[in-house]
Amino acid sequence: MRPHAYPFSAIVGQPELKLALLLAAIDGRLSVLLRGDKGAGKSTAARALTQLLPAESPFINLPLGATEDRLLGGLDLDLALKGESTLKPGLLSQAHGGVVYVDEVNLLPDHLADSLLDVASGGVMFLEREGFSQSQECKFLLLGSMNPEEGSLRPQLLDRFALVVDVHASKNTAERRSVLERRLQFDANPASFAAEWRTEREHLSERLAAARRNVGAVVCPGGILDLISETVLEHNVASLRADLAIVRASMAHAALDGSDVVLEEHVQAVLPLALAHRAKPGPPNRPPAPPQNQSQGESTDRAPMGERVFASKPVEAPRLEANHRQGNLRGPVVAIRRNDQPIELDARTTVTRSLARTGQAIPAREDLQERVREPKIKTRFLFVVDSSGSHAARDRMRTVKGAVIGLLEASSQRRDEVALIAFRGASAQLVIEPTRSAEAVRQALEYLPTGGRTPLAHGLEMALQYITPFTVLILLTDGRANVSASGDPWADALHAAQAVCCPALVIDTELKVNTTGRPALLAEAMGATHVRLDALGTDQDLVLTLQRFAAG
Repeated sequence: MRPHAYPFSAIVGQPELKLALLLAAIDGRLSVLLRGDKGAGKSTAARALTQLLPAESPFINLPLGATEDRLLGGLDLDLALKGESTLKPGLLSQAHGGVVYVDEVNLLPDHLADSLLDVASGGVMFLEREGFSQSQECKFLLLGSMNPEEGSLRPQLLDRFALVVDVHASKNTAERRSVLERRLQFDANPASFAAEWRTEREHLSERLAAARRNVGAVVCPGGILDLISETVLEHNVASLRADLAIVRASMAHAALDGSDVVLEEHVQAVLPLALAHRAKPGPPNRPPAPPQNQSQGESTDRAPMGERVFASKPVEAPRLEANHRQGNLRGPVVAIRRNDQPIELDARTTVTRSLARTGQAIPAREDLQERVREPKIKTRFLFVVDSSGSHAARDRMRTVKGAVIGLLEASSQRRDEVALIAFRGASAQLVIEPTRSAEAVRQALEYLPTGGRTPLAHGLEMALQYITPFTVLILLTDGRANVSASGDPWADALHAAQAVCCPALVIDTELKVNTTGRPALLAEAMGATHVRLDALGTDQDLVLTLQRFAAG
């Protein structure tokens, strides 16, 4: 038993979380992603699972800053300096037969995530370095965890996780109290607490061991296979990985129950785990179908009474560039630095230094130079759009939508995320969750209704939930707030604006007649750049800084 690990059996509630991890412990090909709020127990559960695996199973916690050589292996520098060229095993070699756990897997650089998932799915690692070529069996259980507020996984990578569990802290008072009581007992005396749960742990370990022995003999009838395929297609999922994940998880579930045949109840239990992250989003996030036989610029009658839908008008927009380097944000710069034990050798600089020092291309330890790579930081563009009735005047909403689309086309890159919040009527609405699909945002904008009152404060308050250290907030509004929870809509809006702590741009959509100047005041409260909508296409590139964020 590994010391100081919280007992798996002592975890309160979270039935789907426990089931997914137990199935993965039976069939290591069932990689599992735990996503949810911080403090919900994702890391605790992942580490607790190791107590139920064979004692010799290694547990590798993959650091986000690992290099490809550290992950897969590379040239052994110590032996190379002695004239013996050989490869040094990486973290994945050490994980064979055990667990690889990646916390905040959504922040793992793409090239490392690709390599990790390739090895995890294939069970074989191929390594080619410095003229050497090597392959070896490398089987491990892959566990990942992430907080969606800090960014999403690329759809291609998300699909590579067989099972995904959305983890949320309990909202039941009794359950929360039980969590606190057990955690306090564990912190006070881990050994004593583990001893109290030893019987349950040993019983569960025995069940898992029996299930691992028997899972290969479990039969999945043809009727069950038909049910799985039909269900996957009903959820509009194209990837065959979904079908395979459901079959493997159902067989593991049957083995856990001691059954030698997969039953429909086993399938129904695992369907949410295999389909939740693959099924295409439906209402309310899916934009409505475009109206038929309608020319650009015409409103539709598909919106609720009093609301209209305006098509976008093309707007030339500048490029937004956020300077994420200010403040105490993580993320190293590109540099070549000396180090007694380099993690990733920069061969060219090392040889150059040796030549300059001795005149020979035979480097000594003091010549070794390490390459420090700069991660490609992705930006989250968070659009907060006023779609209230005041923007129906002179078809103003057409230009507002065109401005958002123009900014998207000019600013977002492949790795960047986009999210869309609209506010009108009585409240704000998250129209598009953070995604890398700019096309989804464009489609949603085209059919976003306009009408009703202006709940500006609620729009800003909702935006605060989606701000990350690398977010750029773009607010488009005329500032005419008239919905409040406290009685003063404008005071509420200013208070919400002052809480914004990221680079921000306020696009002033007021008409030139009867202006209030409120959008400029909002920008001042947010520490944001202010620009009028009709001047957006004439400005030079806007470089947004993190001065307000760094000061906070």
